[in-house]
Amino acid sequence: MSSESPSFSVPSFSELEPGEGQRWSTWFSTVPSQRGPRPFPEWVVVETGAFETELGIVKSGKEADVFLIERAVPGSDRSSILAAKRYRGPETSDFHRSSQYREGRGMRRSRDTRAVARGSTYGRSVAAGAWVNAEFEALCTMYERGVAVPYPVQVLGTELLMEFVGDGTQAAPRLAQVRASADHIADYFAQVRQILLGFARAGSAHGDLSPYNLLVHHGRVIAIDLPQLVEVVSNPNGMVLLLRDCVNVCDWFARHGLDCDAEVLYAEAVAELY
Repeated sequence: MSSESPSFSVPSFSELEPGEGQRWSTWFSTVPSQRGPRPFPEWVVVETGAFETELGIVKSGKEADVFLIERAVPGSDRSSILAAKRYRGPETSDFHRSSQYREGRGMRRSRDTRAVARGSTYGRSVAAGAWVNAEFEALCTMYERGVAVPYPVQVLGTELLMEFVGDGTQAAPRLAQVRASADHIADYFAQVRQILLGFARAGSAHGDLSPYNLLVHHGRVIAIDLPQLVEVVSNPNGMVLLLRDCVNVCDWFARHGLDCDAEVLYAEAVAELY
């Protein structure tokens, strides 16, 4: 996750200021509950005096956009590339369509629950915050359980910083983009199966699992886009969404020549729930 910075002489940190497209590291604006699981990976830059530099956009979505940032300590070799997922404000996002995923999730204040249900401006703002925090918590839980997901670095407001899956500034391809031999396809399915069963062991379903939110990096399959992670038992749509995950995955692998049965995979996942 590290990249080398140019070697040059710099003044003391007290004399430095972020330049255009930069900001001070937001690490120190977070509290411990807003940071990823300990122990922090070695590549996570936590030093005082680090800058965050905008490197451009990776992906644009309906509810959020993903940007690249470099967090680096000037004058040192301490730097890492992070994915910054920024959820949009109520004026441009489309959080009302997330109702099937929200069922079974509670909110602390009944006013917030009613506002989200009505789709008011305030409610959409609440939904944006709930969505980013839901993804952060899901990533923390699944990372700690050993499921192949990006490491969640921190959450602050409607921005989630996480491990960037790729080389340099080049994102890893989605499974849907990969062209592979039969042996590789079989290996990828075995990894996806373990991801899906890993979610199930936690009582959850991804809710939107498909070859478009599975990345392949140096032969390793990694699941992304977890804000809609569903608690299968408490959500009335949970079993349907779990089955949909299985069908989406198996349909793709079957089209690529693998003997894959969605009903069998679904039965395996259901067995892990109990």
